[in-house]
Amino acid sequence: MNRLTQLFPLIAGSASAMALVYPAIFTWFGPLHIKIALAFIMFFTGLGLTAADFKRVVRKPGQVATGFFLQYTIMPALGFATALAFSLPPEIAAGLILVACCPGGTASNVITFLAKADVPLSVTMTAVSTIAAAVLTPALSAWLIGARVPVDAVAMTRDTALVILLPIALALGARRLLPQIARRLEHSANFLAVIAITLIVASIIGSSRTAILSGGLRIIAAVFTLHAGGFLLGYLFARLLRIPEVQCRTISIEVGMQNSGLGVVLATKHLTALAAVPCAISSLMHSLIGSLIAAWFARSAVTHAGAAGRPVN
Repeated sequence: MNRLTQLFPLIAGSASAMALVYPAIFTWFGPLHIKIALAFIMFFTGLGLTAADFKRVVRKPGQVATGFFLQYTIMPALGFATALAFSLPPEIAAGLILVACCPGGTASNVITFLAKADVPLSVTMTAVSTIAAAVLTPALSAWLIGARVPVDAVAMTRDTALVILLPIALALGARRLLPQIARRLEHSANFLAVIAITLIVASIIGSSRTAILSGGLRIIAAVFTLHAGGFLLGYLFARLLRIPEVQCRTISIEVGMQNSGLGVVLATKHLTALAAVPCAISSLMHSLIGSLIAAWFARSAVTHAGAAGRPVN
């Protein structure tokens, strides 16, 4: 695992702080760049997928289904409840709910590896939730955002499918038709994804500098509550269902971490620039919390086949 990839929270945090002080360094990275960057991230995600990942859905449907169900119930509900609890302005609330309705993020696979949890399960859950996001993210967002900000669910569904499914399909085609090139790209995928996400986050924070400085603490607290709640409830519900400890930890990580880059793209195009702010902060926040949880999990790693990142039968 690339060392720079593991330092993502530090890299993104430093860039975000710099964007608040010198926004022009990052604001050149506009909406079109953000959309292209996310498409590349989805392409890199597709490079890491194999037929074996999807076979695990058939072999271990219970654990994957549990993670999938929690991803699209706990997080949207938490997003809605958190927006109400913190009395967020309509546009900020809409962005928080939107990112809560997004699928699991690719960074969750890195965090799962660092936590010595079940990496194959994490990859499978990310793949399944990402593909389903083409329909579920726009549908849930439109329903929960309600009248806060007008949402064109059909247009959002189209754009979500375009940004997610097309790059993944191209990546799967590259693996089959150009395997050597695909393998070389895959080795650099995590690092390139870190750079892309950092530029996305810093660009949004720089563009929304005034709003963040005026009401940033409340927004940050709301985003922290959303993700901390996702990590905690994902773990607790998995334990209640008597899923093994290593897989509970994996589900916790997967539920607590969102594809915030997708949230940024959808918020920028279908909501408002201000709605993208909680999505950008989300990317940094869930990685920071995830890194701390990974360190804790790794120190108390369970002596189990799954703790080494192997699927548990």
